[in-house]
Amino acid sequence: MELFGLLPDGQVVNSFELINEKGMRVKGINYGAAIISLKVPNKEGELVDVVLGFDTLASYLDSFELAGAPYFGATVGRFAGRINKGEFDLNGESFYLNKNNNGHSLHGGINNFSQKIWKLEKITQGKNPSVSLSYVSPDKEENYPGELSVSLTYTLSEDNELSIEYKATTTKDTVVNLTHHSYFNLDGHQSTVLNQDLIVNASKVLEKTSENIPTGKFLELDNSAFDYKTAKKCPTNIDDTFVLDNKNEFAASLFNEANDLKMTVYTNQPAVHVYVGGSCQDIKGKNGVVYHPLSGICFETQNFPDAPNQNHFPSAVLRKGENYHQNTRYKFDLV
Repeated sequence: MELFGLLPDGQVVNSFELINEKGMRVKGINYGAAIISLKVPNKEGELVDVVLGFDTLASYLDSFELAGAPYFGATVGRFAGRINKGEFDLNGESFYLNKNNNGHSLHGGINNFSQKIWKLEKITQGKNPSVSLSYVSPDKEENYPGELSVSLTYTLSEDNELSIEYKATTTKDTVVNLTHHSYFNLDGHQSTVLNQDLIVNASKVLEKTSENIPTGKFLELDNSAFDYKTAKKCPTNIDDTFVLDNKNEFAASLFNEANDLKMTVYTNQPAVHVYVGGSCQDIKGKNGVVYHPLSGICFETQNFPDAPNQNHFPSAVLRKGENYHQNTRYKFDLV
């Protein structure tokens, strides 16, 4: 564990690093429980940093002042995605969240989990190294009900798999939807994803409005432009929630022919939100690289956006006395 920087109020931000016996390296910080570097050996044995990020804490802080904050590598909560008009009803009571996206609540609101200091609970090294972090969200934070206690564990397996396990409990009935927001690029964070092959194991996508709010309808993908059940090159612009067909199968995959590196995404969540081409325009990232909208692709494994307002969507309600559990794995292979 090393010092990464200090917040304006003097709070310490530390970094941590996990290294497996094959040489894969994962580096993160406890600000937003974010992954800032993910280095994977390619076919020549060279390490490729496959996620976007920043060199300094100041850059992470400044990025949340941008019109379209990129959330590089961050843990997203209390609710990933949008909640329509920042409002929902629970147990006969109406809740009015802080709005931060065109009159809606996005990724947990104004001062969300991605901007919090998470407590570093435990780091283990050796085989399958891991790190555990925690955050306690107070009752009424961003106007969500209940004190939510969240634990997060990153584990780096000897099979070059990064596993992310989330657990949460609450003191009052609430809504929860956590996800991970790394931008991946298997050719390195200084390149483009346009030549990489994308597969999404889904036959339906959520229909959405012009403001990216689900209408409640499901669109069949067969033979459509959004049908990624067979490999296609990454699109130049996508911001859509795919309904996963089978939790026992992979959710999505990305393949880079230039170095034979493949990433496969697994999750116990009902959806994966795929995102390319957002507001990452002329953002200075790691090693002086200037990022652009095609620098990376996100695979946000999660529940459906606006689930608290759509009764036929999988429930996002976490009851007092119940346990929230989310698991996502990013597996890297040479093929």
